[in-house]
Amino acid sequence: MEDAINVLTITGPQDGNNLSVAGGIYRILISGKQTNGEYAMIEMSVPAGGGPGPHAHANFQESFYVIEGEVEVKTEEKTFTATKGAFVNIPLGGMVHCFKNKSGNLAKLLCTVVPAGLEEMFLELGKPVKTGEFIPPQPMDEETLKQFTAIAEKHGQKLYPPDYLG
Repeated sequence: MEDAINVLTITGPQDGNNLSVAGGIYRILISGKQTNGEYAMIEMSVPAGGGPGPHAHANFQESFYVIEGEVEVKTEEKTFTATKGAFVNIPLGGMVHCFKNKSGNLAKLLCTVVPAGLEEMFLELGKPVKTGEFIPPQPMDEETLKQFTAIAEKHGQKLYPPDYLG
């Protein structure tokens, strides 16, 4: 069997799994299954008002490059607005963070996760959608929150209450 890491991978503009996650579309450009677990890359299209709540993942380093638009990023250290061309790195160790598109326009982020694995959580939590198809986030009743929390924890992520970072 050939190592996946030694295989040329090309993901076209319409390729990859498109998943509805937290009201946005997360398109997996390359997964850990294709990189022997080294990294995964996800294109995140975040509509106005969209973005994940406070969370942490101690065993993943996550970085974002803002392709277009802007997002407000909150961490335990500070709150700032990342605009087009900005790069944000969430280091290993479990820093609590979240981001939200507070503008009226779509934001597009390129997210890299090292090592891979977080994309598996998106595959389990997300709903498959067509390119450009946005669906509202699933309402978070108590049972849904329990399911999401269990799936997140299974994939090394801890969720925090929406007001955790103020």
